Amino acid sequence: MIPIATAEEMLNLGVKLSGYLRAGDLVLVNGPLGAGKTVLAQGVGVGLGITGITSPTFVISRVHKARVPFIHVDAYRLIDSENPNLYLDDLDLDIAGSITLIEWGGAESARLSDDRLEITIDRDDEVRKVEIKPVGNRWVGFSI
Repeated sequence: MIPIATAEEMLNLGVKLSGYLRAGDLVLVNGPLGAGKTVLAQGVGVGLGITGITSPTFVISRVHKARVPFIHVDAYRLIDSENPNLYLDDLDLDIAGSITLIEWGGAESARLSDDRLEITIDRDDEVRKVEIKPVGNRWVGFSI
């Protein structure tokens, strides 16, 4: 568990995380509204040399050009849809050639890769608690 007291610390965690990421990596980020999911994504972007990342809530996904493309998805509007798997597939994400981060990435997103990082942000207290769960062979022995 990583304690995060400020938005700057969340951004810095994203920057640090970006140093471990490469093409084909999938990162699922979950937590309540206002937990800091987009700030974490912005930090990953900064680490990849990308600025101006905003939440893709209404467009659902954005591809940011970088040495390795960064796909930022917000699946919030898909969660309660009739068939979230179908809608996620319709996004035609190039996961193999990109770093993909999905906010609100549940089971429908987890099926996209056997190797992924599952990040949960808890904001029950003033200090957020971030848990990073490595899944699959790619992430064996990972810690940050």
